[in-house]
Amino acid sequence: MDHSNWTKKEFVAYILLYIANIDLEESEAEKRYILSRVNKDTYNSVHDEFDKDNDYQSINKIVNAYKSKSLYASLDELFADVKLMAFADGKNHQMEQTSYNTLKRILED
Repeated sequence: MDHSNWTKKEFVAYILLYIANIDLEESEAEKRYILSRVNKDTYNSVHDEFDKDNDYQSINKIVNAYKSKSLYASLDELFADVKLMAFADGKNHQMEQTSYNTLKRILED
């Protein structure tokens, strides 16, 4: 899957998977949240790609996809989805919060 040609749903799935897995564990609540935002086929195909990528590749794909297309009207709109993902399992994991903040800073540049 070419990340420069991602649809908005594929981009959402990838970035939400990134945040969900930052603590090395994707909970059932996080999976349910992602599936509430994208269909199961999109989730599965993007998850297959995500599983093959390392952290550096994931960040680069997210940044390049965000900057190459106008998938969101604003960064705030994107991070409304991401923030909900960070709290989808009812826990405030420090790693997820740090990743959320870092990713936001990277995309703001």
